[in-house]
Amino acid sequence: MTRNETAIITLEEAKRRFGEWRSNRRGKARIPAELWSAAVEVARKEGINRTARELHVAWDDLKRRMATTGEVRRQPGSPAFVELVATQTESVPECTLELEGRRCKLRIQLRGASASYLATLSRELVESAS
Repeated sequence: MTRNETAIITLEEAKRRFGEWRSNRRGKARIPAELWSAAVEVARKEGINRTARELHVAWDDLKRRMATTGEVRRQPGSPAFVELVATQTESVPECTLELEGRRCKLRIQLRGASASYLATLSRELVESAS
């Protein structure tokens, strides 16, 4: 059968095929291309994680095989980074920051500082120490 003529396969059918192959294989034989094609087809419908888990195949191998067929799906609209911003700046009545290193101690007392100022100050201190 050509790729266009391949019958639609279910996860259960793929599990059955993999089970038969595993029970009949000799030694540590590689998974045949036909089974990988079935796994890729199922992963297109069921997702890579579930398919890899159910068929007991390596997730990264399955993903790589899907990528070679151009079928790796990404979650639509998944942001790479999300910044959380406080809705209102809250003022901290009094705050003491104490930092202790191998050679020194630093103590900073702040009165009426906003939470965003404390975040900025903390970031600057950590970056300058690294």
